[in-house]
Amino acid sequence: MRNIDESTITEAVLRSFDSCPDPRLRTVLGALVTHLHDFAREVRLTEEEWARGIDYLTRTGQKCNDVRQEFILLSDVLGLSMLTIAMNHAKPPGATEATVFGPFYTHDAPVLQDGADIAGGAPGEPLAVDVRIVSEDGQPVRDARVDVWQADDDGLYDVQIDALGDRRRARATFRADAQGRLRFRSIVPVAYPIPTDGPVGELLGAGGRHPWRPAHMHFMIHAPGHQKLVTHLFLDGDRWLESDAVFGVRSSLVVQLERPANGPALLSHTFVLAQEHAR
Repeated sequence: MRNIDESTITEAVLRSFDSCPDPRLRTVLGALVTHLHDFAREVRLTEEEWARGIDYLTRTGQKCNDVRQEFILLSDVLGLSMLTIAMNHAKPPGATEATVFGPFYTHDAPVLQDGADIAGGAPGEPLAVDVRIVSEDGQPVRDARVDVWQADDDGLYDVQIDALGDRRRARATFRADAQGRLRFRSIVPVAYPIPTDGPVGELLGAGGRHPWRPAHMHFMIHAPGHQKLVTHLFLDGDRWLESDAVFGVRSSLVVQLERPANGPALLSHTFVLAQEHAR
């Protein structure tokens, strides 16, 4: 591999992976090297820009911790998260669409019973939630595991609030009943800006983009014989629905709150799970 130059280096790097024993890894690495080199040639990448890019990625990694994943946030704002979801989680007609996972899920949400209040003292307008989980044929999915999480009225998730420590609020894990139904109390979600105190915020500012996400509530649903569903419910009328910073809005996921004369606002929805074999 002597005397490699601008026109021959890509082929040399590709050949260096010829002995890779994993065919899929060899394919992915080959495409990565090819497109990365083509990108550098297309923009005529300078050494200063290369160094700044390395520094940016380093600081992105340094911003990650147990409760914040800056690389997922970066993937989100570049549209890579939704592209990957669109390619890998296309649903059959009638099934609830998937959207971004987001960086604020945790594995230690409290396990609560039907009818519980998940807010845990989080500020916000009271909300009653009434959802059903059904199969593509309309039959209820009993005992489905449902994870729910959301931001509070200040636009913050519990993991962003140092004063809470390890205490969790505005998130929970439930089991749907025999009719596939789940009811709980919470607060009305509000629009919020994604964190801008790190490298992703720098990117948005430099690119002239806003950091706002429309008001939404996260749901992740598992049930035997069905595809896992990771999705949101967005609130109709939110000003950021057409310019979500992470490109996650789907029209089928936009819901309208009911406003009864007495009692809290009501969010009701039916989630339709795709069969495990459906693609």
